[in-house]
Amino acid sequence: MIRPREIGYTDELLADGSVHRTYEDGRQEWRRRGPAGQVHWRDDRAGMGTDEQLGTAIVKRTLADGTVTYGRDIGYGRTLWGRGETLMINRTSFGGRMGAILVGLGIAGLAVTASQLPPLSLTPDEEEELRRQAQSSSSGGGDSSDGNDWSGADWDDHGDWSDDDFG
Repeated sequence: MIRPREIGYTDELLADGSVHRTYEDGRQEWRRRGPAGQVHWRDDRAGMGTDEQLGTAIVKRTLADGTVTYGRDIGYGRTLWGRGETLMINRTSFGGRMGAILVGLGIAGLAVTASQLPPLSLTPDEEEELRRQAQSSSSGGGDSSDGNDWSGADWDDHGDWSDDDFG
C-alpha cells in the first residue's frame, strides 16, 4: 500500500466561464475548457499546460515545455498522480466530500494499491484507444461511472461544468 501526500482543492466558477482552483498548499490555477474538451490551465507560479481526459479514468497532463505526466481518477473526487506521490482531492465535488466522510467512518482508506497507479507512459496508439473509449462512453456506447461531462462544452452555471474536471 502506498500513502501519497494529499492535497485538497476547491473550484470556483467565474463569471467568464473559467474556473479558479485553489489548492490547500497555497497554489492557485485558472482553468478553461477548450473546444476539444481539453482543459487549459495556468497557475500562479508561471506554470501552464493542458489536461485531457483519456478513457474514463486516465488524465494526461501536458506542460508548456512538452513534458507529459498521467493521473488516474480513483473515485470519490480523488486523482492519483505520478507513482503515487500525490493524491489530489476535490473538496468542491459531492464525491470528494462523500469520500472524506467515508474515510472518517473508516469505510474507505486513503492508501492506494499498485493497481491504482497511473501509467508512467502511453504510446500514441494507446492514448488514441483511450480517447475512442471515452468518446464511446459519452455517446451512449458505454457506462461512464464518474459522472463527468467530457463533451467539451464550455463551463457555465447551467450544469455543463463538472466540478471534478481533471483533478
